[in-house]
Amino acid sequence: MENIGRVAIVTVLSCVLLIPPACGFYLPGVAPRDFKKDDELQVKVNKLSSTKTQLPYDYYFLDYCKPSKITNSAENLGEVLRGDRIENSVYTFRMRSDETCKVACRKRLTAGSAKNFKEKIDEVYKVNMILDNLPVAVVRSRRDGSQMSTFEHGYRVGFKGSSTGNKDDKYFINNHLSFKVKYHKDPESDDARIVGFEVVPTSIDHEYKEWNDKNPSLITCNPSSKIIPGNHSPQEVDADKEVVFTYDVTFMSSEVKWASRWDTYLLMNDDQIHWFSIINSLMIVLFLSGMVAMIMMRTVYKDIVNYNQLEAQEEDEEETGWKLVHGDAFRPPINSGLLCVYVGTGVQFLGMTIVTMLFALLGFLSPANRGGLMTAMVVLWVFMGLFAGYASARLYKMFQGTEWKKITLKTAFMFPGILFSFFFLLNALIWGEKSSGAVPFGTMFALVFLWFGISVPLVFLGSYLGYKKPAIENPVKTNKIPRQIPEQAWYMRPPFSVLIGGLLPFGAVFIELFFILSSIWLNQFYYIFGFLFIVLLILIITCAEITIVLCYFQLCSEDYHWWWRAYLTASSSALYLFLYSAFYFFTKLEITKVVSGILYFGYMLIVSYAFFVLTGTIGFYACLWFVRKIYSSVKID
Repeated sequence: MENIGRVAIVTVLSCVLLIPPACGFYLPGVAPRDFKKDDELQVKVNKLSSTKTQLPYDYYFLDYCKPSKITNSAENLGEVLRGDRIENSVYTFRMRSDETCKVACRKRLTAGSAKNFKEKIDEVYKVNMILDNLPVAVVRSRRDGSQMSTFEHGYRVGFKGSSTGNKDDKYFINNHLSFKVKYHKDPESDDARIVGFEVVPTSIDHEYKEWNDKNPSLITCNPSSKIIPGNHSPQEVDADKEVVFTYDVTFMSSEVKWASRWDTYLLMNDDQIHWFSIINSLMIVLFLSGMVAMIMMRTVYKDIVNYNQLEAQEEDEEETGWKLVHGDAFRPPINSGLLCVYVGTGVQFLGMTIVTMLFALLGFLSPANRGGLMTAMVVLWVFMGLFAGYASARLYKMFQGTEWKKITLKTAFMFPGILFSFFFLLNALIWGEKSSGAVPFGTMFALVFLWFGISVPLVFLGSYLGYKKPAIENPVKTNKIPRQIPEQAWYMRPPFSVLIGGLLPFGAVFIELFFILSSIWLNQFYYIFGFLFIVLLILIITCAEITIVLCYFQLCSEDYHWWWRAYLTASSSALYLFLYSAFYFFTKLEITKVVSGILYFGYMLIVSYAFFVLTGTIGFYACLWFVRKIYSSVKID
């Protein structure tokens, strides 16, 4: 019984933390397809991708075999933004019907096409294919000799090497593909579902006596025998060289069920690192929670009790100074309108992040739903404009501002405008490289329409509703003449305290950040949204607690300029995030092209800016709640 209980607990935890694959089911995204024997299977081709350049290209950018008519599969917004370009191909199979040495086409390379092949081989480009929504994978054996295999997404265009008796490196193309399609058969019918799609690429210099377009016959391979890699001379890439593209397909029955078919693609050997990440973050939270509890339960409570006892008032005022600045604690800060804009934008970003994470946690945005995560983020960002306008207007009215329409315009245009400008410049660089990663004009127009047509009106609606509400009343009155702030110790000055404040929120997420960066820049799938959601909650708690602690120390030193300090204390973690991304660039990536480097740091700057807005808003609201709480708890004459 104890073992059954342990298994049940582990299963539940796996389902919560590792959705979707560990639970063995999919929520909306992709429906299963049943295939009968000899049903036609159409292999689709996706982009050419490389972790060295980060610039995807269309499959037919290289001179591969083309069908008579190239048709694009329906792409959602997320797929277009990711650079996916899914098209049909000449590779067709018959369900559960093996084929060997099937000729796809014959090509004679021109100088231009040979040059393109050589460049893509130099830059380690991989070809991505899809069968029944499963990406093709290359199985690699582990170097340590273990039975566990690793999966690479896509196969390499080719490789460099020296031919027999020649010291110079030559370029060879992988022109023969040995496909393995795994299927799970329904025990009650003849139907089967595809649960695996693997390939072994090989380079073969095919030979033939006489070419027959209708029924080509090759000396190097025939329908009765499979090609064994390494037993043939490789196919060199050069101008005027003739290349014959061939393929085999083998069908293999598998015990893997359709709901678990993504497990091999999502196989992670670093779960212990994720658990270490969670434990590390929890330790930080416990440490901060202890400090906050000590301040709230002992220091603040004691202060409030003493302040409310008239006989001890003078003595206690000398010990601590947060009550001394009660008449200035709620004085509107410098550039209060800009603070309202950033807080409103942060609310919009926080709402988008939480709702997206909830959808991902439930399996709606699993890797099987290609492009779903990006699409959800864009759409949710647009609709969260309502809350951005409401939050900025409420805070602006609390500051007794009157130009709410001006603040609304800034909330609607400033942050999205900065992001869109950066994105447009980076997209122009990608477009200049003739990469398929460049967002088409039509998609750009759609993004602008979502921004101006939906987001901006919702921001205005939210601002109107927020400004109509009664102003938030401060717990104490503000003095007409500002109190002089005493000289501050070096460790309480803004630069030091702000930079120190950002360390702990970053420390709570930096291990998980490694996996997120790997999924973005190393072409890996990210699916552990359960871990990510827990890390997000820890980040929110950490930002709130560190801001409250430092805000309390600041008020005790009689410095009442806490508004911007509260925002910047937590948001300074974005600086550490950007510095870590630079460290990741130089230690984990092999990017050599200048354009690719600009793209990397440009996109990471956008991510860091978004993180700045998110964490700053969390810290600000936590500090606002804390300050209102302590000043509403004491008797002030």
